[in-house]
Amino acid sequence: MFDAERLEAIRRAAEAWERDVLAPGLQRAPERRDEFVTVSGMPVARLYTPLDLKDHDYLRDLGFPGAFPFTRGLHPTMYRGQLWTMRMFAGYGTAEESNARYKFLLEHGETGLSVAFDFPTLYGYDTDDPEAEGEFGKCGVAVSSLADMETLFDGIPVDRITTSMTINGPAAVIWAMYIVAAERRGIPMQLLGGTIQNDILKEYIAQKSWIFPPRPSLRLIVDTIEFGAQHLPRWNTISISGYHIREAGATAAQELAYTLADGFTYVEACLQRGLGLGGGGHEQRGQEE
Repeated sequence: MFDAERLEAIRRAAEAWERDVLAPGLQRAPERRDEFVTVSGMPVARLYTPLDLKDHDYLRDLGFPGAFPFTRGLHPTMYRGQLWTMRMFAGYGTAEESNARYKFLLEHGETGLSVAFDFPTLYGYDTDDPEAEGEFGKCGVAVSSLADMETLFDGIPVDRITTSMTINGPAAVIWAMYIVAAERRGIPMQLLGGTIQNDILKEYIAQKSWIFPPRPSLRLIVDTIEFGAQHLPRWNTISISGYHIREAGATAAQELAYTLADGFTYVEACLQRGLGLGGGGHEQRGQEE
């Protein structure tokens, strides 16, 4: 990114700065500690210059917006052309209460919905299960049946807004309920847009709300990805999450490492299923669209 002559000039200038400016300054006001680090324990240098980017390749490492490697955003003009989706994470006890809240939010400018489920739902329990006693409606809405899902989205234009559902262990079942509830209203699944988190690996690492062992859980996730690729072109069938891992005590570097490892695992499982580019579900999805 910088030619060798320019880098050498910067190196000489940095040495002069350290000798003529920094050294006298440290004599007048020594630094408060020997080393400065981020909250994750990563050291922070006193000064950064183009010398720290001497191996940086602009096209390889940064690129352009809307193009690989997507470090500058997914869309070419980002939000100059279209505002981001605004959705408040919400779920209130019963499906009736949450439905009223969602309608209120949409009436006041939200452009999408984000559903918070209570812990019995996250663990796949019915509300009246003895194991769920005392946990109904805490931290989210209770959904135990298709009837609950129909009530939750009654009167909401699910073909015109997108819905995000933070659900992992029972994601396939909850998503199926959402699809069927829409179809019963005459809305075909091809028009549904949204996201299911469906990231079970971070549950084993951090939040702990799993139902099945890892391998059966992973199979279910690939099932949903394959089904979505074939039938729901507007749906994101997985949202790989890192912030739960950070909040469980990981450093930023550990959060990134775990999150990337989870993502690689899902991709490898999909490739094993035959869902690579130009194969399997992608070919079928293209035919249906």
